[in-house]
Amino acid sequence: MDGKLYAIGVGPGASDLITVRGARIIGELDVLYAPAGKKGAPSLAHTIVQEYVSAKTEVRTYHFLMQASADDKAAVWDEVAQALKDEVKNGRKVGFITLGDAMLFSTWVSLLERIGRQPWLEIVPGVTSFAAIAARGVMPLAMETQTMAVISCTVSEDELEQTLRSHDCVVLMKVYGRLEQVRALLHRLNLLEHALMMADATLPTEQCWRDLSQSDSELKLPYFSTILVNKHWNTSR
Repeated sequence: MDGKLYAIGVGPGASDLITVRGARIIGELDVLYAPAGKKGAPSLAHTIVQEYVSAKTEVRTYHFLMQASADDKAAVWDEVAQALKDEVKNGRKVGFITLGDAMLFSTWVSLLERIGRQPWLEIVPGVTSFAAIAARGVMPLAMETQTMAVISCTVSEDELEQTLRSHDCVVLMKVYGRLEQVRALLHRLNLLEHALMMADATLPTEQCWRDLSQSDSELKLPYFSTILVNKHWNTSR
C-alpha cells in the first residue's frame, strides 16, 4: 500500500494563513476531499485553498449534515471514511481539508474515529480561529501561571459559568444562536469589559465587537462567531 492520507487544517479563513507544509501537500494530491455545511453549497475550506490545488487534482465535495439525526450523520461519516481508506488502498495521495485545526471541533475527528491511527495517515496542524481572533483583536490569550479553557457554548449554562469562574482566559466557541444567554452570563459575572467577539475572522466579512454590552440584542451572528474572555485584559485598551 503506497497511498497516503493527509488531514489538513487550512486555518481560519485567509488563504495565506494555511501552513507552508499544508499548502505544499495540497499541491501534490491526487484527490482532495472538501467538506460543505450545506447541500449544494460551495466548500469554504476548498475556497480557502483553491489557489494551491493542482489542475490534476480531483476535488470531491461532501455535504456533512449539521442539522440531522445521529444515525444520518454517522452514515455520512461512514461513507467518507470508507472512501478515504479506499483511495489509500488504491495507492493514491488523498487529502481531507477542514477549517482551523483538524483536531479541534472538527468533522475530521469523526472520520478519525473510524479510520484510526495508521502508518499511512498524517495530520497537518492549522491555525485555530481563536488564535487568529486574538491576533486580529490584539487580545492576549494566557501568560505564565494563567489558565485557559476552550469550550463550546452548546454546553449547559452551569458548565459555562463554572469554566468562566475557574479560568483566567476562556474561548467561547459556537456562540451562534446563543449570544443573549452568553452575554447575560458575562454581565452577571462582570466580564463584559474583558470580552471580545469576532465573526468570520480573517475573511473579507470579518466583524469585531469590543463592547458586548452595546451590541444589538437582535444581532444575527454569522455561524463562525467566537468570544474571547481574558480577566487580565480590558478590551478598551
